[in-house]
Amino acid sequence: MTAVRPDIAPQRAPEATNFPTGFVWGAATAAYQVEGAAAEDGRTPSIWDTFSRTPGKVRNGDTGDIAADHYHRYRDDVQLMKQLGLKAYRFSISWSRVQPTGRGPAVERGLDFYRRLVDELLEAGITPVATLYHWDLPQELEDAGGWPQRVTTDRFADYAAIMAGALGDRVGMWTTFNEPWCSAFLGYGSGVHAPGRTEAASALRAAHHFNLAHGRAIEVLRGQLPASAQTSVTLNLHQVSPLTDSAADVDAARRIDAVGNRVFTGPMLRGEYPEDLIADTSHIVDWSQLVHDGDLAAISRPVDVLGVNYYTPTLVSAPAEGVGDSRNDGHGVSDYSPWPGSEHVAFHLAEGKERTAMNWAIDPNGLYNLLMDVTREHPGLPLMVTENGAAFDDYVSPEGRVEDPERIDYLHGHLDAVQRAIADGADVRGYFLWSLMDNFEWGYGYSKRFGAVYVDYASQRRIPKASAHWYSDVIRRHALPPTDAS
Repeated sequence: MTAVRPDIAPQRAPEATNFPTGFVWGAATAAYQVEGAAAEDGRTPSIWDTFSRTPGKVRNGDTGDIAADHYHRYRDDVQLMKQLGLKAYRFSISWSRVQPTGRGPAVERGLDFYRRLVDELLEAGITPVATLYHWDLPQELEDAGGWPQRVTTDRFADYAAIMAGALGDRVGMWTTFNEPWCSAFLGYGSGVHAPGRTEAASALRAAHHFNLAHGRAIEVLRGQLPASAQTSVTLNLHQVSPLTDSAADVDAARRIDAVGNRVFTGPMLRGEYPEDLIADTSHIVDWSQLVHDGDLAAISRPVDVLGVNYYTPTLVSAPAEGVGDSRNDGHGVSDYSPWPGSEHVAFHLAEGKERTAMNWAIDPNGLYNLLMDVTREHPGLPLMVTENGAAFDDYVSPEGRVEDPERIDYLHGHLDAVQRAIADGADVRGYFLWSLMDNFEWGYGYSKRFGAVYVDYASQRRIPKASAHWYSDVIRRHALPPTDAS
């Protein structure tokens, strides 16, 4: 979402202390980041298995082979969730674990893991929230061309049908994709994510096919799930602001908003691709050939909830010598741009703000503004914050504790932003902390820790950090504690 004005969030009303009745408190993970068991029970390589084994792609040569060993330790992890008071757990399904080649019949051993996980969650009183795809395409499908190929949308619809049939009787909330922007533009544009391709046209084709696969999966899910089930998609919408109010900087923000946000919200929520996006990228891809008759109607099938992921705002300008960095936009440095049609936009770090271990600026008002922008542009659309959190340099003290006051401050500020947005009319129905536990952080390997629970990877011991106990108290209160108690 683009902000072309100074973003000054109003102060929370003193009486707005409790979250709405029914507000969902959860935490999230992703299959490749936590499960491990990479070659067990029929699972075959995904693009992240291949990418992480490619020299120089992941810090320290780390892979998700073991990760947090959630595949073997899920029962203990669910009990930990219960102890923390979580009401919902958002997890993703490893496509290559349940359908190893990305086509054909499912592997029952793979499905059984998710059946056991869901049953354990339900027994603990925790609502399972299933995401069909969190970046881990079966390698065989990538070998056949991957997401730039239209046929991959057929394969995804078949996969959605398999999972609806296996878990539809016990999972009531389904998400098609997590952050398709990252999969399309970091995976096929800048190459800093799997499969590591650097092809601007392929990135745009992939984006369209993610949109189409989403719509086709919604149709499949709606056809197989009970009427009470909810469907959603999760987008990492960029809260974009221009560095100055100059026409050039404002246009830079427009370009990033188009290829960062509206490339998905346009077709999904309005049934159309933005004209300015098409104009900006028509020299890269022929949209008239890419988008077939009926595609936009399929893509724009209604969802029950829009998931919104937010970590940090995006500050941009037109390029100027010595100003900003057109390569480093916070998603990883590459010689190739993840922003087709906007390659020469400069990205900036906001001044005067504290930063996370990822060097991301901490700005809770960005989340408030994002939620309010979505509410204004798509009135009546229910929202959930499906990822929000921060990496810090956590360590275990000699007393065996992990004190992370910076994360507590981060969460307090962002939950306050959610509460203010709700008070001002945003229909936000839940919040999922990223992440439940430390895990494989994609290109950063195990060097960055986002978890509320510390994982000692050598022993796989779990240690709830101070922030986990703080979040548990928020859930118990169904409200933020006073600032001096945070």
